[in-house]
Amino acid sequence: MRNISFSDEEQSDILPKTATLWWRTPQDFDENGHLKVDISDLSKLTPRLKILREMERLAFISTEGLEDLRHKLITYRAGDFWLPVGGVKKEDMEIAPVITIVLVGLCASGKSSLVNYMYSVLGRSGLIPFAQTSSGNSHYTTMFLEEHNVLRSMRSGFCVYDTRGLETNDMIEGLDEVSTWMTRGVRHNQPCFRHDDYNNNNKITNKRYTKRNVDCAIIVADLSEINKAFISGDLKDVVALKSLFNNSSIRKSNENPLLILTHGDTISAEERINSRLKICEFLGIPETTGVYDVACLTEQGILPEESDPITAFALTEAVYRSLMQSDRNHQPKKKLKDWIVLFLTWILCCIGAFFAILANFFSKCSQPHNKKLKY
Repeated sequence: MRNISFSDEEQSDILPKTATLWWRTPQDFDENGHLKVDISDLSKLTPRLKILREMERLAFISTEGLEDLRHKLITYRAGDFWLPVGGVKKEDMEIAPVITIVLVGLCASGKSSLVNYMYSVLGRSGLIPFAQTSSGNSHYTTMFLEEHNVLRSMRSGFCVYDTRGLETNDMIEGLDEVSTWMTRGVRHNQPCFRHDDYNNNNKITNKRYTKRNVDCAIIVADLSEINKAFISGDLKDVVALKSLFNNSSIRKSNENPLLILTHGDTISAEERINSRLKICEFLGIPETTGVYDVACLTEQGILPEESDPITAFALTEAVYRSLMQSDRNHQPKKKLKDWIVLFLTWILCCIGAFFAILANFFSKCSQPHNKKLKY
């Protein structure tokens, strides 16, 4: 979304009074809620000031902008954000009827809670938890891929998939599973069993549900756990998150995948800002572009803050941005000559493999003869 500049006098009158402006710490803001440092000169902005300026932007437009952005999502149809490039018309592009967004992250990172929040903000579902979470004392974990129509609309142009969290100690298997989702597609009720599961013999995919190609992946990370990792110096979880973030199958374009930081409301404002700075630096990404701080819903479907339009707008903008990114990644439809080239390539590969097998066979047959000659 666009950056908006405004004066301190304007923002003090427009910012929502009911929102929890958690980032307004005494060291950065005065008693009137004005930044102590002049941010008009963008060249002098430090990473910390960039985050504060981004939070002020979200607060400035959240009250009036939320409904406008939500309306755009309700009326969205797959391909609406596509722009003509390369001289290819929209009708010649391969655009699926429904854009598929997949939430991926480590175990207990807040993916299911994020889905519930989407239902609450975008679908106006009230306090109904549509996805079971693993927060609190619950040891529940998502064992099957779950498709969610978070708008609760029959004409929704996108869907969101909740996935099983990745184990830090077994990232190789987890990343292989993520690559499978990204390359082969996903299906509702598709099992996510791992090799150490007791019921891994029941790997039966329900064919009745439509298989969808993944258009965009959103990385979900627990900001409170990131804060603990940097304080303790045990960066195992952070390194695992980086391997997921840099996974080649997730990077379908030149843009970084979106990063949503959850559970930031469980730590102090200073820790919340510093942890965001550290994880963005560790991942090598900007502190503001494509990164959102979103507090999760509780198991009862209630926000930690009683009323927080800023968090709601941040989540809505993240979904909006993911759809824009998805529509930029559509590929042109294959024409007849493309299929012919693909077929010829396949034939040549088969011929090459056949001669490679023959060469290997005759090489093995000639080995005993060579040994006899040596003696």
